[in-house]
Amino acid sequence: MVEHRPFGTALAHLTLLIGIAILAFPVYLAFVASTWDAATIANGKMPLTPGPLFLENYWRTLFVGTSGTTRQPVGGMLFNSFVMAMTIAIGKIVISLTSAFAVVYFRFPFRMTIFWLIFVTLMLPVEVRIYPTYKIVADLNMLDTYAGLTIPLIASATATLLFRQFFMTVPDELVEASKIDGAGPMKFFRDTLVPLSVTSVAAMFVIQFIYGWNQYLWPLLITTRDDMQTIVIGIKKMIVTQDALTEWQLAMATAVLAMLPPVLVVIVMQKLFVRGLVETEK
Repeated sequence: MVEHRPFGTALAHLTLLIGIAILAFPVYLAFVASTWDAATIANGKMPLTPGPLFLENYWRTLFVGTSGTTRQPVGGMLFNSFVMAMTIAIGKIVISLTSAFAVVYFRFPFRMTIFWLIFVTLMLPVEVRIYPTYKIVADLNMLDTYAGLTIPLIASATATLLFRQFFMTVPDELVEASKIDGAGPMKFFRDTLVPLSVTSVAAMFVIQFIYGWNQYLWPLLITTRDDMQTIVIGIKKMIVTQDALTEWQLAMATAVLAMLPPVLVVIVMQKLFVRGLVETEK
């Protein structure tokens, strides 16, 4: 039961609004900066309202590129980041679903040992195994390719653990009923387990899409061609050491564009994402 206390409600809303203002103001400032010219931003007297160059700056950012350190248009970078994020998210989900299915429903030697070996990889971040991974990718001639960008990041112990925990909550009666209906293991997996896992899959997709989209170190290592740059690397290259040489209006437009795909994914999948997290906690 929630008691009606006007002061408490007003205080909670005020705190929430202050928090939103603190978080949203830098984003709004980046958007405003992306609509002015470089001189207005550089002289430190930029207004707090959008300027007249919105269409011009965003057109140049998307289809022309800067005249400085990276001349690649951001449209190509957005495509590279999208391919990378989608491949990593879908790949992680497929591998984790099948590996968790094998660990929970099949009895084979060293089953738990294999599971714990998967679990131990949580202690090995990409930065620790960066050199051997780079060596393998280079030996396989996968530098500057989408395969090199995505395959080394596809395996996920976290997702395997999440799906294993969910599969262990599925009643044994469903397994018995599938056997009585004559369903084999893969039919049970496809027709029963996957539909039951939709919310968990959606939550994992949102998390892994954002993870793949924000990758910086790995794409920086294995891409040497400008046309294979991701959006995060593009932002870094636009900001040069000499502050006066940075085209801040284009850098801010790139930052705003870089935020849109992850935000759209969260908005579109919001209900499934929240349900997936709640059911996972149960």
